[in-house]
Order: sequence, then structure tokens, then C-alpha cells
Amino acid sequence: MQYLQILLLLIVAAEALGSSLGPALTSQDSCETSCGDLAIEFPFGTKEGCYHASNFLWSNHAQQSIFEGEGFLDLIREQFCCHWLRHTCLYYREKAGIGSDIGTGCISSCSTITGITNGSCSGVGCCEIDIPERMSYVDISLSSYKKHKDILGFNPCSYGFVVQKGKFNFSTKNLLDFGSVKKMPMLLEWAIGNKTCEIARMDSSTNFLCKGNSECVEGFEGPGYRCRCKDGYAGNPYMEDSCKNINECEQKDPRVCKHECIDLDGDYECRCPKGYSGGDKKDGTGCVVDESNESLIIQIVVGTLATAIFLLIFIAWLYLGLKKRKLIKLKEKFFRQNGGILLQQRISGEGGSHHDRAKVFTIEELKRATNNYDETRIIGKGGYGTVYKGVLSDKRIVAIKKSKLVDQTQSQIEQFINEVVILSQINHRNVVKLIGCCLETEVPLLVYEFISNGTLSDHIHNESKSLALTWDIRLRIATGTAGALSYLHSAASVPIIHRDIKPTNILVDDNYVAKVSDFGASKLIPMDQVELATIVQGTLGYLDPEYLQTNQLTDKSDVYSFGVVLVELLTRKQALRFDRPEKERNIAIYFLSSLKEGRLFQVLEERLLLNEGIIPNDIIDVSRLAKRCLRVKGDERPTMKEVAMELEGILASMTEKHPWGQTTLNEEEYEHLLKQVPIDHDYEFIDGSKASSSTFDSY
Repeated sequence: MQYLQILLLLIVAAEALGSSLGPALTSQDSCETSCGDLAIEFPFGTKEGCYHASNFLWSNHAQQSIFEGEGFLDLIREQFCCHWLRHTCLYYREKAGIGSDIGTGCISSCSTITGITNGSCSGVGCCEIDIPERMSYVDISLSSYKKHKDILGFNPCSYGFVVQKGKFNFSTKNLLDFGSVKKMPMLLEWAIGNKTCEIARMDSSTNFLCKGNSECVEGFEGPGYRCRCKDGYAGNPYMEDSCKNINECEQKDPRVCKHECIDLDGDYECRCPKGYSGGDKKDGTGCVVDESNESLIIQIVVGTLATAIFLLIFIAWLYLGLKKRKLIKLKEKFFRQNGGILLQQRISGEGGSHHDRAKVFTIEELKRATNNYDETRIIGKGGYGTVYKGVLSDKRIVAIKKSKLVDQTQSQIEQFINEVVILSQINHRNVVKLIGCCLETEVPLLVYEFISNGTLSDHIHNESKSLALTWDIRLRIATGTAGALSYLHSAASVPIIHRDIKPTNILVDDNYVAKVSDFGASKLIPMDQVELATIVQGTLGYLDPEYLQTNQLTDKSDVYSFGVVLVELLTRKQALRFDRPEKERNIAIYFLSSLKEGRLFQVLEERLLLNEGIIPNDIIDVSRLAKRCLRVKGDERPTMKEVAMELEGILASMTEKHPWGQTTLNEEEYEHLLKQVPIDHDYEFIDGSKASSSTFDSY
């Protein structure tokens, strides 16, 4: 059986046969410009009034958009089928356009699929012919010599179609089933009329379409002309005033101007920067420095740098000036807020020698003294603040206390200033000298003399330091502390209650001279008052129980706290420790109960005993004095002046005799002596118990 397939390749030069204008053009706003994905623009149109001429009416054969005068159309296909088993023949055709007088053709034959080459369309199973140029109508006819009766196993149909050259690749599979091929691209060239650009432009009988910023194009296959927008313009060249200027300067193409871009009508211009010349109009490259402007550029650069440096210096100066001014205002605010003016008035009004007056330091002086409060300068921290070691400009070593809290009420400010003035005038060998203060910070800074050997607490409770703490040194420290408190209570111009006496607030110099310090909780007692109602302040273990219950602060509150310090000197045990047995947690209570039970030697530090069971008389005297200081009722306690005098007497007596000479008794002699002492008082202890037979009651 023989199979015949004819493939016709047609490049059609489609002339617009008529030069008539067709129907009158309506407003383009009412014309459809697309059909699905297909763009349809004038001179083509889909309805009357929207196309240039009748042969520009666009039917539904087109599948893709028109571009530069070429249209891609649907497959134009002719099909011939014979099914001899059914004795039936089928013939149908699809075509476009109108009739033509020119005919051509080709023949293809094959009896077996063997020997057929894929991609070859040279007469075996497939043949092709070129369609002559300037054709405007195509008609495809197919026939078979033997009506396909010898073609067994092949598709009994022959196909003929028009396709763009190179867009169809023959395959042996087409001989078996060609029905799956639905579309073939066909290229249609078109033009306006059949006249050249010059003739059409001069002919008044035709509507020449290339107007405005569009230009006429000719020289393609066939007669007629087409329009296109001039360079630098874009739009529909067939519609008047549709080609608009393109702003090349707004494009992101890096080839457009390296420097300055100037948009022109239909064009653009690249310019070199000021001081440069040359360059290509279309890319701006090649700009070189004008020799005449080279010195000017140098001057500009130098001037710009100088201006920038000046502005930088000016801005920095302005910033630092504003910052300095802000700091000055802030310091002035704190100075007034902390009572600086009041302090200056008090200092000038008090009179006295210049040496006795409190100095008002600036914040810069104290920053320099402490290396801007470097952490390595910290020598102590407590509940009321941090203490730094500082070196003043006159080489004096000082301790600078930076408090944590400050009461900003007017009455408290006045009282603080009063304390500064009074404390600065205190010149007692056992009181840390207040040198001055700084009021330019939010919390005032206090400057004291520097004591080099640490606190009494360090020497009592540090095992290595306590070895050097002999009984006579302890007694001298106790005597000096009592003398300082006696001075504050009765010899100062205004009585001062320390309110926080404890070993950590008693400093010791290199000669073991005691120095009472830290007056952060101190109170001034007006001359006409013996007690002062105040919020309880102090340290647990040292607080006066009567003050704790009544909130009435008196000088006897310091006496109680000093009594606890004496107990610590005697026992070398901390005032309050919760890791000790319950009865020993509060060393003052435990000390008193030991005295009551006649067990003093059990609570004293072993190093204070000459040998087992033997207690020196001066230690007994100090123990007896501590017991009196620790009485619950403040009225029954001695004054600090009495305490100081008694300690001075004990110290003097001890220095006149050999420290461990004839002043000692054994335990039996001591108890016998105590039994001979009459009982003249009953005393109530802190725990509420009473003692009427304690051997110490008569003291």
C-alpha cells in the first residue's frame, strides 16, 4: 500500500489589495485591542471602524500577536482519508483567502517504514515545496493514486499544510498518527497598500498613515509600506501622535550615561561632570579632566577638606561645650539640692580657723583622687555606701564615702549640712576626721582621713590578725572608743548619737589607736532634748532593745552597742550568728547568762586566761562593765563618760602593775570573794528572766 503526504511551505506576501480606507475610523477608545492573549492594534481591528481597510479585519485564525509586520497564524491544513475496509472515502479542506491562478505540487511515496529517515522530507513519506513570493491566496489539494489501498499499518490519511520554514521536523511517528498535531506556525508578511513610501506620501487620494514621530519603511517582500516609530520614541506608529518620547535617563541600563544624563525629544545626551571634557554621547565614557580646571579641582578639593575639618572641629567644640554646660547646670542643681548654699553660709558664719572648716570639693577633684572611682580603689562596702581610697592634690591620703541613699526633704538636708559642719570641727584622736564633702553629685560624697590598718572587726574575727590582738591592745581600743563616744555625747557643741557602733565602724591605725567612723546613721540631739523619736536604725545584734521597742533614741543606745563591742573583745565571737547553737546565737544574751550562772571562764576567749580556770582581775572588771552596759533599761546603764573613766582607770591600773602579776585569783578564791559581796539589786535580762542572786548584781 502506498502512503502519500504533501508538505507545502508558504511564505506569503500579503498585499492589502485594496487601497480604500474601508469604514470610517471610530474612536480607538471603543476598539478592542486584545483577544485573550492576542494583542490587536490599529491598523488591524476586530470590528468595523477599528481597522484601516477591509483586508485588515482580524479573524479568529490568528493565535499570536503581530510584531514588526509579521503575523503568526493557525495551521492551514488539507486532509484526505480513505478507509477501504469500510468502502468509504473522506475528503475535507481548510483554507484562507481567495483563489489563485498559480499551481505547484510534489509527490511522496512509500510502501514500508523501513528506510524512512526522521527529519528528511525529500519524497519518501514526506515531500515539501516552496511557495512563490507575493502570493495572497493558498489552496491545498491532496490525492492518492491507489486510494491508499496498499498502505497497511499506516494512517490512511494524507495531510497537507502551510508552515513557516524550519518549524516542522518530520518523524516516522507522523505516518502512524498525525492527528495529535493541532497547530503549525505560518508567517504572514503584510503591508499598507501597494505604493512606495514616497508615492503614498505624495498621493492625496490615500490616507498616508506614517505621521508625527513615525517614519515610513519599505523594501521588504512585496509592495506597500509599513510604519515604525522613530528612534527615541515608542508607541503605535499607525496612529497619529501615538509615538511618544522615551526617557532613556530613567532606564536602568548601565550603558546609558556614566555621569550626567539629559533627556531630549527623541534622544538623550550624556554630559561629563564639571571640570571634565570629552566623553561619548551614548555612554558618557572617556571624560577627562580639563587641564585648565585641574588646579581649580585641587583648590576645590582642598577647600572642601578644610571646610569639612572646620565643621568637624566646630561641631565637636559645640557638642563638648553643650555637654560641659549641661554638666555645669547639673552640678549646680545637685549643689543647691544637697544644701550647698546653706553649707557655705554655715561655714562662713561659724568662724573658727581655716583648718577646722569643712572643705567643699568639686567632683573633678574627687574623680582625680580616685582615678574616676576605679574598682581597685575600693577599701570597703557597707549598707550605707562604698568607700574609696583617694589621693588629693596635696598628697593627702583620704577615704571617700559614696553613699547609696539620701533623704531629699528640706529638714533632712539642713540636718545633713549641720552634721557636716559639726563633724568637720570635731578634732578628737579617736574620731575619724571629716575633711569635707562634695555636693555636686546626686548623692553627696564625704571625705575622711584615711586609716590604714582596717576595721576592728578584721582584727577580732580574722584568725591571723587576731594573734597580734593582745589583751592590753584590746583594752586600749575599748578605752579609745569609749572616749570618742563620751566626747560626742557630752563635749561636742551639739550632742551626737552615733546610732551604729559596731566593730566594722571602728577603724584601727598602725599603732592600734581606735578611730570611730561612719556617721551615716548619726543623729544630732538638740540641747533641750535628752531623747529623740526616730525610725529605728542600726545593726541587729547591736541594737538597743529599749530603742527597738520605743523608737526613742538616747545616748544610752550607744552605750548598749558599746557593751556588745566589749563582749566581742572578750569572746572574739561575732554578735549574731545563726549557725551557732540557739542559746549562743546572740553573744550578748549568752554572755549575760554565763555571768548569771558563774561560767564566765567558759565564754571568754581561751587566750585571755592565764591557765585553766584563772581569770585576771582587769578582765573581770571589764566583764562587769559590759554587763552594766547591756542592762535592758537605758536609765540603769552608765553614761559613756562613766564608761570611759572606768576603762581609763582599769588601763592605768594595769600599766602600773605587771599585767599578769598579783591581780589574779584562782576560781575557788574568785567564787569565795564573790560570795562575800552583798546583793543589792534584781536585774531583768533581755530574755525576760530575773536574777536576784547573780554575783555581779552589786556592780
